Amino acid sequence: MHQKSDLPPLATLQAFEAAARLNSFTAAAKALNSTQPAISQHVHRLEADLDVRLFERQARGVRLTRVGQQLYEAVADGLARLAQGYDEARRHSDSTVINLVTDFAVATYWILPRLRRFRDAHPDVDVRIITSQQPLLPDQAEADIAILFARGSTLRAPSRRLFSEAVSPVVSPILLDRLQLPASAEALNQLPLLQLEADYHSGWFDWPALFPKLGLGRSPQEAELIFNNYTLLLQAALSGQGAAIGWSPFIEPMLASGGLVALTDTPVRGDDDLGYHLAFPSHQRLAPAVWTLADWLQEESRSARHR
Repeated sequence: MHQKSDLPPLATLQAFEAAARLNSFTAAAKALNSTQPAISQHVHRLEADLDVRLFERQARGVRLTRVGQQLYEAVADGLARLAQGYDEARRHSDSTVINLVTDFAVATYWILPRLRRFRDAHPDVDVRIITSQQPLLPDQAEADIAILFARGSTLRAPSRRLFSEAVSPVVSPILLDRLQLPASAEALNQLPLLQLEADYHSGWFDWPALFPKLGLGRSPQEAELIFNNYTLLLQAALSGQGAAIGWSPFIEPMLASGGLVALTDTPVRGDDDLGYHLAFPSHQRLAPAVWTLADWLQEESRSARHR
């Protein structure tokens, strides 16, 4: 069985590599911030261990022997690989991990399509996304930042507004064609409705609150399908199972692709204070990268509104 050979100390290998590369013990000592006798001692110890001469001493410096040249090539390659591995490990340890908590819809339809741009601009920052259907503050989720739907004036945490609530009734064009209905708000009186519910008071638009805003005189019919997950609700709308309340900016890609059509020309806007906010821990000093991510998220939100 092959036994691993004992290696000399790293300092000895570094001294040998420098002397071989520079053809001088004195130059090697200067390069390593050492002394010429120390370099000479390292080389003598290496030659004694190997029982072979590695250098031929000359009037001006030293020259490698044939065996010394072979050893130098192996040592130089090994030290280079060691330095590369160490640098990679150090870069990894220097990276910052940001824990961001939000709901499934924000993560799926807003953050993930944009996250590559942030990572390209900030390769040393890793964003770990934690999803929850409950509106968790950063302190509750042990996170650095949260994106949650709330009224900004009542948030029990430092916060910034990301975007206010703006909704449009949306439906698959396939369903409109099948029922032979126009793409107008009045079609909601004849369309099956999809409703989002949660086991907490959200304050977001539902059909009874939206119908008066659309100028529809009658109350909405009972929702045919009820979901507690907005991503599933939108999938049901895309498959033609009913009309959904589409929150901006989540639905923009589906409108652009034609998978859904809006039944109003402009979104219905709610209270400016109600919408998605960035929230931060109350009593924690945050890394600069967290504020970099927060600024980037707000800039993305502004850019989306002006497209």
